[in-house]
Amino acid sequence: MMLRDKIVEHARHWIDTPYLHQASCRGAGCDCLGLLRGIWREIYGDEPEKIPSYTKDWNEPQGDEILLQRARKHLLEKPVEAMAVGDALVFRMRQGMVAKHLGILSQEGENAKFIHAYSGHGVIENALSEPWRRRIAACFSFPEIGDL
Repeated sequence: MMLRDKIVEHARHWIDTPYLHQASCRGAGCDCLGLLRGIWREIYGDEPEKIPSYTKDWNEPQGDEILLQRARKHLLEKPVEAMAVGDALVFRMRQGMVAKHLGILSQEGENAKFIHAYSGHGVIENALSEPWRRRIAACFSFPEIGDL
């Protein structure tokens, strides 16, 4: 099985996990970063670094792009136009604000979908509709297992 397919398969096992800020435990609770962290642990083992506490506003008042900085440190950035199944998508919830949400692309093409943990909904698979597409700040692929 290709890594991309494996990432999506693992992400789908997280669907219906309740939303819980800063958590990353499949079935018990996670937020969007916790979903990515949990998938990372299932595929690679230990997380690449300890995640410090973070607020729900992701440093909006300070304008710090912490989520994008960490993604660039551990994942492989690529053009949004080149996104493929299994890629991590980072979103700005409002134009001009810091990126503070992420998900995993689970289906490409006209009916594209992504899996993400969303406050009030838990982990769900959504259509990557035009309003969501407009919010994409960056796209990342996961490193191949032997590249870590």
